[in-house]
This record gives sequence, structure tokens and C-alpha cells, in this order.
Amino acid sequence: MFKVGVIGAGNMGEAVVRGLINSEKLKSTDIIVSDINRERIDYIVDRYNVAGTTSNRRVVENAEVVFLAVKPKDVEKTLTPLKEFFSEGQVLISLLAGTTTEKIKSLANRPAVIRVMPNTPALIGEGALGVSFGDIPEEKKEEILNLLGGLGRVVEVEEYLMDAVTGLSGSGPAYVFMFIEALIQGGIKEGLSYSQAKELAVQTVIGSAKLLQETEEHPSVLRDRVCSPAGTTIYAVHKLEEKGFKDAVISAVEEASKRSSQLSK
Repeated sequence: MFKVGVIGAGNMGEAVVRGLINSEKLKSTDIIVSDINRERIDYIVDRYNVAGTTSNRRVVENAEVVFLAVKPKDVEKTLTPLKEFFSEGQVLISLLAGTTTEKIKSLANRPAVIRVMPNTPALIGEGALGVSFGDIPEEKKEEILNLLGGLGRVVEVEEYLMDAVTGLSGSGPAYVFMFIEALIQGGIKEGLSYSQAKELAVQTVIGSAKLLQETEEHPSVLRDRVCSPAGTTIYAVHKLEEKGFKDAVISAVEEASKRSSQLSK
């Protein structure tokens, strides 16, 4: 019996496998992964030394905890043939955007269902994960929280807030990568090489995030500390405000959240 099974070996499925192994929460021999794409399974097996199969049923019948990491549009055709093979007490963790626990339960029947919205930095154990446990027993929650902790920081929320989590942290890495790309391009425009601009931009984002995390100050307080009177930064901040920087980011979170809500209907 495997401790964890993963149905779907795409980017998020791989992130789960790599994150759990690298965090040493599980050994590779504790994990079984399935996907309809044989080449993808061969890659996952070769890289992570896990068990692999093209049979989702084999995963369900041989894992205590199953991560569902398929595309939302494929959830019905994935779970319907597996309905009779789930067992009482088994845990199914859905990573699907815009797919309610109620829908997963209706398709999977017997397992306890937990809804999680991760993001791609889970691949290196630095993900941000929103989780809704529903009516999961307290002792089971602790076990799952420990497991998910191998993928990054876990924030428990009510399920009605999962669309907001999707819009903020689920889609958030894309916004951050775009910001870093813009910083790099700005540096290049001012004469830095790509490698110089990239190193400075990436470390600026990492350092700023860590400073915010460790000081627990409001972001606006830390921003104001960088803005000297009549200095370079206040001029730059004024230009960002003029261009609608914060409004654009808030709107991006809002649009992604709306789309997640639409997917559930």
C-alpha cells in the first residue's frame, strides 16, 4: 500500500511529487502516480523513482491519500469510472480550480474530500496553499496539514473563499513573474546586462518578501521607509500610481477569482 497517490502527472502533479520527496515528508517508494500519457509517466518515474501507471484505478486501490491533479474539465470523466473503487476513510485531496467539494463528493462517493489550491512554487517546497477541510476529523486534519507542509505555507480558509485564493496565490506566480520581467527590462533599458538585471531583480523580490514576512509590518510602512523626501523612489512610486499599478494587480486577482467561480458552474 502506498501512502500517497497522485492522479495527473502534469505541472501540479509533479509539484506535489517533488515537494513531498524534497521535504522528506515521504520517500519516493511511498508514492504512486498515474497519467494517461505514458511518456509523461515514464519521465516522472525516471526522475523521481516513484511508482507509475496509466491506470487511475490502480492508484485509488493502492494509496491511503489520493491527490487529484487533473484539469477541471476532465474531473467527471476521471472520477466517474473510479467511484466504486474508493474506500471509506480514504482521503481525496482535490487540487482543481473552480471545482467544489460537493461536486467531487458526488463523483467520488466514499472518500473524505479536502479541497486545496496550491501554486507552482510548491515544486520547490515554497508554495502558498489555501485549504478547506470541510467536515474532516481533527486527527486527520493534523496528518494532512503535516503532509501539505512539505509543499509550502498552508492557510486554512472556508470553502467559499477558495475562488479568492485561486485569484491571489493560485494565479499569483504569473503576476510576480511578469513584475520581475518588467524590472529586468527596465534595468536593461538603463544599461545593465540581462544577467545583471535578472540577479538584481530576483534578489530584490526575494529580499523584500522576506523582510515583509519577518518584520510583519504593513507593506505600506515598508514602502514609505524606502521613499526619501524628493528622492528617486517617491518619483518612481508616483509614476506607478499614475499608471494604475495597484489597480491593475487588484483587477487581475478579481478577474482570476471570477473565472474560478465560473468554472464551478
